[in-house]
Amino acid sequence: MEKNYNVSNVMIVGAGEAGQMVLNEINRNKQKLKREVIVVVDDNEKLHGSKIFGVEIMGGVDKISHLVEKYRIDEIIFSIANISNSRKREILDVCRSTGCYTRTIPSMSQIIDGKVSFKKVRDVEIEDLLGRDPVSLDIEKINGYLKNRVILVTGGGGTIGTELCRQISEYEPKKLIILDNFENGAYDIQQELIMKYSGKLNLDVVIANIREEKRLDSIFKRYNPEIVFHAAAHKHVPLMEHNKTEAVKNNIFGTLNLIKISDKYNVKRFVLISSDKAVNPTNIMGATKRMSEMLIQTYNSLSSTEFVAVRFGNVLGSSGSVVPLFKKQILEGGPLTVTHKEIIRYFMTIPEAVNLVMQAGAMAKGGEIFVLDMGEPVKIDDLAKNIIKLSGFIPGEDIKIKYTGLRPGEKLYEELLMSEEGLKNTEHDKIFIGKPQSFNKDEIFFLLDKLKDSAFNEKEDEIDPLMRKLVKTYIKPEDVNNI
Repeated sequence: MEKNYNVSNVMIVGAGEAGQMVLNEINRNKQKLKREVIVVVDDNEKLHGSKIFGVEIMGGVDKISHLVEKYRIDEIIFSIANISNSRKREILDVCRSTGCYTRTIPSMSQIIDGKVSFKKVRDVEIEDLLGRDPVSLDIEKINGYLKNRVILVTGGGGTIGTELCRQISEYEPKKLIILDNFENGAYDIQQELIMKYSGKLNLDVVIANIREEKRLDSIFKRYNPEIVFHAAAHKHVPLMEHNKTEAVKNNIFGTLNLIKISDKYNVKRFVLISSDKAVNPTNIMGATKRMSEMLIQTYNSLSSTEFVAVRFGNVLGSSGSVVPLFKKQILEGGPLTVTHKEIIRYFMTIPEAVNLVMQAGAMAKGGEIFVLDMGEPVKIDDLAKNIIKLSGFIPGEDIKIKYTGLRPGEKLYEELLMSEEGLKNTEHDKIFIGKPQSFNKDEIFFLLDKLKDSAFNEKEDEIDPLMRKLVKTYIKPEDVNNI
């Protein structure tokens, strides 16, 4: 077949309604889009040999590589809207293996208006390759505890916080309060929500530091929040290893301030955003998050407020996440830096994590540590190679990967529960509950007084010994990494 180099030869994967819409859009705008659909593939054998808008369906997914070569295809557009993410990942892997520029339409959950146009076709992202299916939600149950409530989100300008604010807004709260110490992030989500809801959302932004008890007291006295989502925290493992007093001040005593004030002002439900790094922590960040979980369970028995925690792993695209770093390194020509060839992490998309946080919050009775199903663990080395391929390069040739060694406090793998916890099922297949733990309250409060003195008086050398007394599972990285 003679090639017209002024026009891209396109293959469409999927002969259903979505594929037909994309094909029709291209046919109507060939000159403008400089694309021509040459072939369609679909796994429905009954369609093979038939045509849509004059283009033949020439086989299934197994024929993609052959047809790409035969018809000198430049671009593949994945056009199946209603498909499981695991199958989507498999097909996209086949498409990418051809070396063709591969794009995709949005998922069915995103196509809310029932129309797919070529303008909605987008580049394939790393999220498409994780193979995680959409989360099912009990909307009625979530609505029951969020609608017409005064809701406060700490860290509301951060990655998880902003998504919490987006999703909470859909449930028509009586008032949403975005609290953050960083004004830029809080301003950005405020403006986004103002534009989306055109004044229909009762929204306030409060700039405050959770370490300042008097400031928090005045905020709670003014707003009387009924539900608190606590997402504010220092989360960066290596940075916190070099700033241990800051991790303790913010993650432990900031959380403790919020817990005490929530109790004082009769908050109905308090949801702490925790981390898989809280499990058998090998770094100060994880140890402070585990201590926060312990405070949640301790104060739940002392208060009428329902205190709960939700624990999960890494979220794609979050501040400090490896994915934005890899993309930046690719733009600079590499190398991509991976700490260790065998390092493994769990990943979720930001909306999925927040979906499940809100669902877990709806289930809460108080004292639970909810553990989210993070799916299959991902080797960071594989993730780096996939991102290089997605960007149109060959790993190790066009873009190198450099192994830099584990950073201070870093594990080869993360865990989602402690061995002594055990897991109990809930009515949601992706949410579990860790077995409740009991703690010596007198010992905790005695050691916390000492820890507070050490942290706020910058006695850094006292932090680790005290944290190891408080968090019995706080261990050294070399005890678990076996390298």
